[in-house]
Amino acid sequence: MLQDYVSSTPNGHIKITANSRVWLHFSVGLENGVELDNSRRYAEPVELVIGDGSLLPGFEAMIMGLQAGDRRSSLLMPAEAFGEHNSDNVQQFDRVKFASEIEVGSLVEFEDKGKNTLFGVVADIGDNLVTVDFNHPVAGKSVFFEVEVFKVLPADSAVVHIV
Repeated sequence: MLQDYVSSTPNGHIKITANSRVWLHFSVGLENGVELDNSRRYAEPVELVIGDGSLLPGFEAMIMGLQAGDRRSSLLMPAEAFGEHNSDNVQQFDRVKFASEIEVGSLVEFEDKGKNTLFGVVADIGDNLVTVDFNHPVAGKSVFFEVEVFKVLPADSAVVHIV
């Protein structure tokens, strides 16, 4: 429950460092105010491990040194967030490879040579070619993050799971 994560936790003095386990709420949006995601819709704070490769480096840098009870807001430039838009990630394919009901803005799934799943967004549909953009949807855009930290466990703390 959320009460378990109130900022008055006894570990309020522990600062976020590499490999810390952190419970926080975040919101992310574009500079124009459009919200992209907000963890409060899940009610419970999200649990993250700093440095496990699942977070944006700019987001990790933004929260380093924070502790339970801290809040921070920051505007991350594209290179710190979802990357710059890369024109090499926009490709064209023969129209016959797509379903007849495909539309601009549709999310399409591909498999690369290594059998990895790739998602792209249909950017244009011509008579013979379909243009697909494989960039992250907000690549090239600055994003605004807000965080509120509820709990921090140090990197060397053991987590016990009771089965």
